[in-house]
Amino acid sequence: MSETASKSEEQKIAEGEVEGFRQALGPFVVAAETTRMPMLFTDANDPDNPIIFANASFLALTGYDREEVLGQRFKFLVAHEDDAHALRQVAAVFKGSTEGDPEINFRRKDGGEFFAAIFISPVRDESGCVVQHFVSLVDLSKHKQAQAQAKMLIDELNHRVKNTLSTVQSIVWQAFRTPTDTAVTREAIEGRLFALSRSHDLLARENWESAGLVDIVKEALDPFGVANGRAERFVIAGKNIRFPPKATLALGIALHELATNAVKHGALSNPAGRIMINWRIFDAHPVRLEILWVERDGPQIAPPKRSGFGSRLIKQTILADLQGSVDYEFVSEGLRCTIEVPLGAVADTPNSKMK
Repeated sequence: MSETASKSEEQKIAEGEVEGFRQALGPFVVAAETTRMPMLFTDANDPDNPIIFANASFLALTGYDREEVLGQRFKFLVAHEDDAHALRQVAAVFKGSTEGDPEINFRRKDGGEFFAAIFISPVRDESGCVVQHFVSLVDLSKHKQAQAQAKMLIDELNHRVKNTLSTVQSIVWQAFRTPTDTAVTREAIEGRLFALSRSHDLLARENWESAGLVDIVKEALDPFGVANGRAERFVIAGKNIRFPPKATLALGIALHELATNAVKHGALSNPAGRIMINWRIFDAHPVRLEILWVERDGPQIAPPKRSGFGSRLIKQTILADLQGSVDYEFVSEGLRCTIEVPLGAVADTPNSKMK
């Protein structure tokens, strides 16, 4: 007999069993049919536990028609027929030899998969013999999705915390690299951590996906500009290119250092100085972004005899976090700083690429 013919015969038998259920267990079957929980009956007299009843909720969950389910062995619902562990769990729960309710990966008619916890109870006849199994399923798809989302968020949080701690470690290491008094060192560290926190606030407003370069610049310079009445002394020009979180933090620190130096020694140390920040993309190989920091009308400055804390921190941050480079020019008009960053180096996650 062909497999198709055999299956059809099994379905006929199963349909007869269902009608018997309706007559013998009438109200119970009606209740099972109308409940929102997916439910099945299987024949306990057959070790393959063929399905002899499926309610509407089960059919809606799996996408099968009733005639496609009746007569089928229960294990045909398991997503992967070679999943020996899942099949052992199913067999054990039917035998009542397992503690707890296993979570099994099932398949839908369209090939999709879903996790469900299965609860199996024996149905006994008047003599106490088990004649059917009553099977109910609890769809765990949303729960599993929530677990996966939570894991992804935790992994992302760990990634961000590690990046932040790495930046903090660099700040502290650079601060103590130069011998100075405790008050100066504390001020240096506190200022950099404050700049880091401002970049964190910016990213939080953007759901930690990315931040625009215009916004990064304005956030970093706000304490040196609007807050101190110097807003008109900054000129910012460039498209609001999006940067991922790691690049946002690195650029925020670098811009803070440049502004701090301008207050102490450069264009913001007198009433007339101005600062222009602009950027452009070079379509070369690799494609790179060039950020220019140009000071005007400040006091004349000479190249320092040695690199200071701020300049070292900028170079170390841009190199380590962005695989970029920093170049300083000390000209008569004021400091000119060029930061170059390869665009591929900052697009570090699929959801936070530069736009």
